[in-house]
Amino acid sequence: MTTNTLKTALLLGLLSAILVLGGGALAGRNGLYYGLAFAVAMNFFSYFFSEKIALSMYSAQPVTESENYDVYRRVAPLVRSLCERMGLPMPKLYLINEPSPNAFATGRNPSHASVAFTTGILEIMNNQELEGVVAHELGHVLHRDILLSSVAATLAGAITMLARMAFWFGGSRDEDNRGGGAAALIMMILAPFAAMLIQLAISRSREYDADAASAKYVGSPYPLIQGLQELEGWSKKIPMEATPSTAHLFIIKPFVGGGIGRLFSTHPSTEDRIRRLQEMR
Repeated sequence: MTTNTLKTALLLGLLSAILVLGGGALAGRNGLYYGLAFAVAMNFFSYFFSEKIALSMYSAQPVTESENYDVYRRVAPLVRSLCERMGLPMPKLYLINEPSPNAFATGRNPSHASVAFTTGILEIMNNQELEGVVAHELGHVLHRDILLSSVAATLAGAITMLARMAFWFGGSRDEDNRGGGAAALIMMILAPFAAMLIQLAISRSREYDADAASAKYVGSPYPLIQGLQELEGWSKKIPMEATPSTAHLFIIKPFVGGGIGRLFSTHPSTEDRIRRLQEMR
Protein backbone atom coordinates (compact mmCIF):
# COMPACT_ATOMS: atom_id res chain seq x y z
CA MET A 1 0.00 0.00 0.00
CA THR A 2 1.45 3.36 -1.04
CA THR A 3 1.73 6.27 1.39
CA ASN A 4 -0.98 8.23 -0.42
CA THR A 5 -3.29 5.19 -0.48
CA LEU A 6 -2.84 4.86 3.28
CA LYS A 7 -3.49 8.60 3.70
CA THR A 8 -6.65 8.27 1.62
CA ALA A 9 -7.93 5.42 3.79
CA LEU A 10 -7.15 7.42 6.94
CA LEU A 11 -8.83 10.51 5.51
CA LEU A 12 -11.96 8.54 4.65
CA GLY A 13 -12.02 7.14 8.18
CA LEU A 14 -11.57 10.53 9.87
CA LEU A 15 -14.11 12.41 7.81
CA SER A 16 -16.56 9.49 8.08
CA ALA A 17 -16.23 9.63 11.86
CA ILE A 18 -17.11 13.33 11.75
CA LEU A 19 -20.21 12.52 9.69
CA VAL A 20 -21.31 9.77 12.09
CA LEU A 21 -20.69 11.84 15.23
CA GLY A 22 -22.32 14.82 13.59
CA GLY A 23 -25.42 12.74 12.91
CA GLY A 24 -25.48 11.81 16.57
CA ALA A 25 -25.14 15.46 17.58
CA LEU A 26 -28.07 16.37 15.35
CA ALA A 27 -30.48 13.53 16.13
CA GLY A 28 -29.12 11.22 18.82
CA ARG A 29 -29.10 7.44 18.25
CA ASN A 30 -31.07 7.58 15.00
CA GLY A 31 -28.72 10.33 13.85
CA LEU A 32 -25.76 7.99 14.32
CA TYR A 33 -27.39 5.49 11.95
CA TYR A 34 -28.20 8.19 9.43
CA GLY A 35 -24.66 9.53 9.72
CA LEU A 36 -23.19 6.06 9.17
CA ALA A 37 -25.36 5.46 6.11
CA PHE A 38 -24.45 8.90 4.76
CA ALA A 39 -20.74 8.24 5.36
CA VAL A 40 -20.87 4.91 3.51
CA ALA A 41 -22.68 6.53 0.58
CA MET A 42 -20.31 9.50 0.49
CA ASN A 43 -17.23 7.24 0.61
CA PHE A 44 -18.55 5.27 -2.37
CA PHE A 45 -19.42 8.35 -4.38
CA SER A 46 -16.24 10.23 -3.47
CA TYR A 47 -14.07 7.30 -4.60
CA PHE A 48 -15.81 6.63 -7.90
CA PHE A 49 -17.35 10.00 -8.78
CA SER A 50 -15.26 12.72 -7.08
CA GLU A 51 -13.63 13.50 -10.44
CA LYS A 52 -16.99 14.15 -12.10
CA ILE A 53 -18.24 16.10 -9.08
CA ALA A 54 -15.20 18.42 -9.07
CA LEU A 55 -15.43 19.04 -12.82
CA SER A 56 -19.18 19.61 -12.78
CA MET A 57 -18.85 22.20 -9.97
CA TYR A 58 -16.96 24.40 -12.44
CA SER A 59 -19.00 23.46 -15.53
CA ALA A 60 -15.85 22.05 -17.15
CA GLN A 61 -16.23 21.14 -20.83
CA PRO A 62 -14.30 18.32 -22.57
CA VAL A 63 -11.35 19.24 -24.76
CA THR A 64 -11.10 16.82 -27.70
CA GLU A 65 -10.48 16.98 -31.43
CA SER A 66 -14.24 17.33 -31.94
CA GLU A 67 -14.89 19.67 -28.98
CA ASN A 68 -12.80 22.79 -28.29
CA TYR A 69 -10.47 21.86 -31.14
CA ASP A 70 -8.31 25.01 -30.98
CA VAL A 71 -7.58 24.41 -27.29
CA TYR A 72 -6.95 20.71 -27.98
CA ARG A 73 -4.48 21.52 -30.75
CA ARG A 74 -2.46 23.68 -28.36
CA VAL A 75 -2.70 21.72 -25.10
CA ALA A 76 -2.81 18.05 -26.15
CA PRO A 77 0.73 17.89 -27.64
CA LEU A 78 2.20 19.38 -24.43
CA VAL A 79 0.31 16.93 -22.24
CA ARG A 80 1.08 13.92 -24.44
CA SER A 81 4.81 14.70 -24.57
CA LEU A 82 5.02 15.03 -20.79
CA CYS A 83 3.00 11.86 -20.25
CA GLU A 84 5.48 9.93 -22.39
CA ARG A 85 8.38 11.27 -20.29
CA MET A 86 6.61 10.49 -17.02
CA GLY A 87 5.29 7.08 -18.06
CA LEU A 88 1.65 8.10 -17.65
CA PRO A 89 -1.44 7.41 -19.75
CA MET A 90 -2.98 10.42 -21.44
CA PRO A 91 -5.52 12.09 -19.09
CA LYS A 92 -8.81 13.59 -20.19
CA LEU A 93 -8.62 17.33 -20.79
CA TYR A 94 -11.21 19.90 -19.73
CA LEU A 95 -11.76 23.64 -20.15
CA ILE A 96 -13.34 25.91 -17.52
CA ASN A 97 -14.88 29.14 -18.79
CA GLU A 98 -13.23 31.35 -16.16
CA PRO A 99 -11.07 34.45 -16.78
CA SER A 100 -8.95 33.94 -13.65
CA PRO A 101 -5.93 31.79 -14.60
CA ASN A 102 -5.72 28.42 -12.85
CA ALA A 103 -5.64 24.64 -13.38
CA PHE A 104 -6.15 21.41 -11.46
CA ALA A 105 -5.90 17.63 -11.81
CA THR A 106 -8.46 15.19 -10.46
CA GLY A 107 -9.41 11.51 -10.66
CA ARG A 108 -8.85 8.29 -8.72
CA ASN A 109 -5.68 6.98 -10.42
CA PRO A 110 -3.46 7.65 -13.47
CA SER A 111 -5.80 5.60 -15.69
CA HIS A 112 -8.80 7.69 -14.59
CA ALA A 113 -7.31 11.18 -14.44
CA SER A 114 -8.40 14.55 -15.78
CA VAL A 115 -6.62 17.88 -16.10
CA ALA A 116 -8.70 21.07 -16.27
CA PHE A 117 -7.57 24.53 -17.42
CA THR A 118 -9.34 27.85 -17.14
CA THR A 119 -9.67 29.97 -20.26
CA GLY A 120 -7.69 32.62 -18.38
CA ILE A 121 -4.55 30.51 -18.02
CA LEU A 122 -4.52 29.75 -21.74
CA GLU A 123 -4.78 33.46 -22.54
CA ILE A 124 -1.92 34.71 -20.35
CA MET A 125 0.67 31.90 -20.64
CA ASN A 126 3.07 31.05 -23.40
CA ASN A 127 3.70 27.38 -24.21
CA GLN A 128 6.84 27.18 -22.07
CA GLU A 129 5.04 28.43 -18.95
CA LEU A 130 2.05 26.22 -19.73
CA GLU A 131 4.34 23.19 -19.98
CA GLY A 132 5.61 23.91 -16.47
CA VAL A 133 2.04 24.09 -15.15
CA VAL A 134 0.99 20.92 -16.98
CA ALA A 135 4.01 19.06 -15.58
CA HIS A 136 3.02 20.19 -12.08
CA GLU A 137 -0.51 18.82 -12.50
CA LEU A 138 0.80 15.56 -13.98
CA GLY A 139 3.12 15.39 -10.96
CA HIS A 140 0.00 15.08 -8.82
CA VAL A 141 -1.18 12.25 -11.08
CA LEU A 142 2.23 10.55 -10.92
CA HIS A 143 2.34 10.75 -7.11
CA ARG A 144 -1.31 9.59 -6.89
CA ASP A 145 -2.28 12.76 -5.05
CA ILE A 146 -5.41 13.18 -7.12
CA LEU A 147 -7.55 10.59 -5.32
CA LEU A 148 -6.56 11.99 -1.94
CA SER A 149 -7.40 15.57 -2.89
CA SER A 150 -10.59 14.64 -4.75
CA VAL A 151 -11.91 12.59 -1.82
CA ALA A 152 -11.06 15.44 0.56
CA ALA A 153 -12.99 17.90 -1.60
CA THR A 154 -16.11 15.72 -1.76
CA LEU A 155 -16.23 14.73 1.91
CA ALA A 156 -15.32 18.18 3.22
CA GLY A 157 -18.21 19.56 1.20
CA ALA A 158 -20.51 16.93 2.71
CA ILE A 159 -19.41 17.82 6.24
CA THR A 160 -19.98 21.52 5.60
CA MET A 161 -23.47 20.67 4.33
CA LEU A 162 -24.15 18.65 7.50
CA ALA A 163 -23.02 21.58 9.64
CA ARG A 164 -25.45 23.86 7.81
CA MET A 165 -28.22 21.36 8.49
CA ALA A 166 -27.27 21.58 12.18
CA PHE A 167 -27.78 25.33 12.01
CA TRP A 168 -31.18 25.13 10.34
CA PHE A 169 -32.69 22.11 12.08
CA GLY A 170 -30.84 21.75 15.39
CA GLY A 171 -31.12 18.63 17.53
CA SER A 172 -34.05 16.20 17.65
CA ARG A 173 -36.78 16.82 20.19
CA ASP A 174 -37.34 13.10 20.68
CA GLU A 175 -36.20 12.07 24.17
CA ASP A 176 -34.51 8.83 23.03
CA ASN A 177 -32.84 10.32 19.97
CA ARG A 178 -32.16 13.84 21.14
CA GLY A 179 -28.76 15.20 20.17
CA GLY A 180 -29.23 18.54 21.90
CA GLY A 181 -29.02 22.10 20.61
CA ALA A 182 -25.59 22.64 22.18
CA ALA A 183 -24.20 19.56 20.40
CA ALA A 184 -25.64 20.77 17.12
CA LEU A 185 -24.02 24.17 17.66
CA ILE A 186 -20.66 22.53 18.34
CA MET A 187 -21.07 20.44 15.20
CA MET A 188 -21.86 23.56 13.17
CA ILE A 189 -18.65 25.25 14.35
CA LEU A 190 -16.19 22.37 14.56
CA ALA A 191 -17.08 20.17 11.59
CA PRO A 192 -16.01 22.60 8.82
CA PHE A 193 -12.96 23.50 10.90
CA ALA A 194 -11.98 19.83 11.26
CA ALA A 195 -12.49 19.23 7.53
CA MET A 196 -10.37 22.29 6.73
CA LEU A 197 -7.54 21.11 9.00
CA ILE A 198 -7.51 17.69 7.35
CA GLN A 199 -7.39 19.33 3.93
CA LEU A 200 -4.55 21.58 5.09
CA ALA A 201 -2.57 18.58 6.36
CA ILE A 202 -2.69 16.79 3.01
CA SER A 203 -2.24 19.73 0.67
CA ARG A 204 0.88 21.72 1.47
CA SER A 205 3.63 19.12 1.05
CA ARG A 206 2.11 17.71 -2.12
CA GLU A 207 2.47 21.10 -3.86
CA TYR A 208 6.22 21.06 -3.24
CA ASP A 209 6.46 17.51 -4.60
CA ALA A 210 4.48 18.38 -7.73
CA ASP A 211 6.66 21.48 -8.25
CA ALA A 212 9.75 19.26 -8.05
CA ALA A 213 8.24 16.85 -10.59
CA SER A 214 7.68 19.75 -12.98
CA ALA A 215 11.32 20.85 -12.71
CA LYS A 216 12.51 17.26 -13.22
CA TYR A 217 10.45 16.30 -16.26
CA VAL A 218 10.52 19.67 -18.02
CA GLY A 219 14.28 19.72 -17.46
CA SER A 220 14.34 23.12 -15.74
CA PRO A 221 12.48 24.83 -12.88
CA TYR A 222 12.19 28.12 -14.76
CA PRO A 223 9.03 27.45 -16.82
CA LEU A 224 7.10 26.75 -13.64
CA ILE A 225 8.75 29.66 -11.82
CA GLN A 226 7.61 32.01 -14.58
CA GLY A 227 4.18 30.38 -14.59
CA LEU A 228 3.75 30.77 -10.83
CA GLN A 229 4.79 34.42 -11.03
CA GLU A 230 2.17 35.01 -13.73
CA LEU A 231 -0.49 33.16 -11.73
CA GLU A 232 0.28 35.05 -8.52
CA GLY A 233 -0.05 38.42 -10.21
CA TRP A 234 -3.16 37.67 -12.26
CA SER A 235 -5.00 35.87 -9.44
CA LYS A 236 -4.92 39.15 -7.52
CA LYS A 237 -6.15 41.15 -10.50
CA ILE A 238 -8.89 38.64 -11.36
CA PRO A 239 -9.86 36.70 -8.20
CA MET A 240 -11.52 33.36 -8.80
CA GLU A 241 -14.70 32.39 -6.99
CA ALA A 242 -14.11 28.78 -5.93
CA THR A 243 -15.78 26.69 -3.25
CA PRO A 244 -13.74 26.31 -0.03
CA SER A 245 -13.96 22.51 -0.28
CA THR A 246 -12.23 22.50 -3.70
CA ALA A 247 -9.75 25.39 -3.32
CA HIS A 248 -6.92 22.95 -2.57
CA LEU A 249 -7.28 21.27 -5.99
CA PHE A 250 -5.92 24.23 -7.93
CA ILE A 251 -2.25 24.91 -8.70
CA ILE A 252 -2.56 28.27 -6.95
CA LYS A 253 -5.04 29.14 -4.20
CA PRO A 254 -8.10 30.79 -5.79
CA PHE A 255 -8.75 33.06 -2.81
CA VAL A 256 -6.35 35.93 -2.19
CA GLY A 257 -6.14 37.08 1.41
CA GLY A 258 -3.78 37.86 4.22
CA GLY A 259 -3.72 37.83 8.00
CA ILE A 260 -5.21 34.76 9.67
CA GLY A 261 -6.37 33.46 6.28
CA ARG A 262 -2.78 32.60 5.39
CA LEU A 263 -2.48 30.48 8.52
CA PHE A 264 -5.16 28.13 7.23
CA SER A 265 -4.14 28.19 3.56
CA THR A 266 -4.12 24.84 1.78
CA HIS A 267 -1.17 26.04 -0.32
CA PRO A 268 2.35 27.13 0.62
CA SER A 269 3.10 30.73 -0.27
CA THR A 270 4.00 31.26 -3.92
CA GLU A 271 7.19 33.03 -2.81
CA ASP A 272 8.31 29.94 -0.88
CA ARG A 273 7.51 27.64 -3.79
CA ILE A 274 9.52 29.83 -6.16
CA ARG A 275 12.42 29.96 -3.71
CA ARG A 276 12.54 26.16 -3.53
CA LEU A 277 12.38 25.86 -7.29
CA GLN A 278 15.25 28.35 -7.69
CA GLU A 279 17.37 26.19 -5.39
CA MET A 280 16.94 23.26 -7.84
CA ARG A 281 18.79 24.99 -10.67
